[in-house]
Amino acid sequence: VQLQASGGGLAQPGGSLTLSCVASGSISSSYAIGWFRQAPRMEREFVARILWSGTEPYYSRSVMGRFTISADNAKNTVSLQMDGLRPEDTGVYYCAVDTGGRIASARWGGSYEYWGQGTQVTVSS
Repeated sequence: VQLQASGGGLAQPGGSLTLSCVASGSISSSYAIGWFRQAPRMEREFVARILWSGTEPYYSRSVMGRFTISADNAKNTVSLQMDGLRPEDTGVYYCAVDTGGRIASARWGGSYEYWGQGTQVTVSS
């Protein structure tokens, strides 16, 4: 499985960005696709995840109600719509695949076997 993340950039506080993660290779509908982020000098943080089937979206408390994750199998893409951006959303965003797909372990980066290269998101006025 290979992942290509894109869509990062500079946004003002309150603005929006949409990240995309294009997957190639053999992906089961039971696999989970997750988004993580890492700010400078901070640990990697779980953001959101969804099953490749497009079900079971799950969010961190910090982004719930502002971010929306979705899957489009026809385009082999998982998207992260980010609205109401805040400066604390700044970081490098990574998408990853968890072949186990269990929601109980969704927040743990170690559950994910495949990772994309990351895309930078900067929220600043």
